[in-house]
Amino acid sequence: SDPYFARIVVGVSREVTAAGLQLVLLPVPSTRDCQAPAMHYLSSGHVDGALFVSMRGRSPLDLDRIEVPVVIGGRPVHGGQHRQVSYVDADNLGGASRAVRHLIDSGRSVIATVAGPRDMTVGLDRLAGYRQVMADAERSDHGLVFFGDFGQASGEHATTRLLERRPDVDAIFTASDLMAVGVLRALRRAGRRVPDDVAVIGFDDLPIGRHTDPPLTTVRQPIEEMGARMTGELLSQIVAGPSAPRRVVLDTELVLRASA
Repeated sequence: SDPYFARIVVGVSREVTAAGLQLVLLPVPSTRDCQAPAMHYLSSGHVDGALFVSMRGRSPLDLDRIEVPVVIGGRPVHGGQHRQVSYVDADNLGGASRAVRHLIDSGRSVIATVAGPRDMTVGLDRLAGYRQVMADAERSDHGLVFFGDFGQASGEHATTRLLERRPDVDAIFTASDLMAVGVLRALRRAGRRVPDDVAVIGFDDLPIGRHTDPPLTTVRQPIEEMGARMTGELLSQIVAGPSAPRRVVLDTELVLRASA
């Protein structure tokens, strides 16, 4: 249901098709019992290589069992638990930092965040960017950090709790655009005007952000390019054999619209 994954697949599919190979999609729930069939499939000679997207740290996959090249989308949470693998990531920390600096420079005084899951590096890095800028500006984040699951409903729920705890909030940095849609809904229900009363910034630059009311200021990450770079790295390993792991981090960009 998250359009992020559809855009990753677009980038992956383009490169796989150009190479004359077939893409197989395997949804893998995060519990170990549900991971077993997919791990068996990947370990049984059915594929030439594997791309992993949205890996969580709560129940990490045992990549050592997979005897084909592997590339991960995003920096692994528990990198030390796995064989050394290549990954492609976006500059999540830097993107979050730019967003929060923009809010401070715009004169916002009480800046909250709706952060992503704590068992995913993307959530941890965006939270770290928020906290780093707040600390540099000598701003307290006490009572201003709430967590969601990157989905719209979690953003709405987090904002409702935030307004109960800190009704003086005048800016919210949100770790995904889908959560930001929920943030906007909760603010509208509470009678808060955006951006007059509360500024809102999201992350991802999904198409939905251009059609919110008001249009969403966000941090753009090159999602399709990430999928393509992951695939290119995997294809090179399939053709040339194992190589030293590569760490690719792509730039992000603050996209200014009407919400902040």
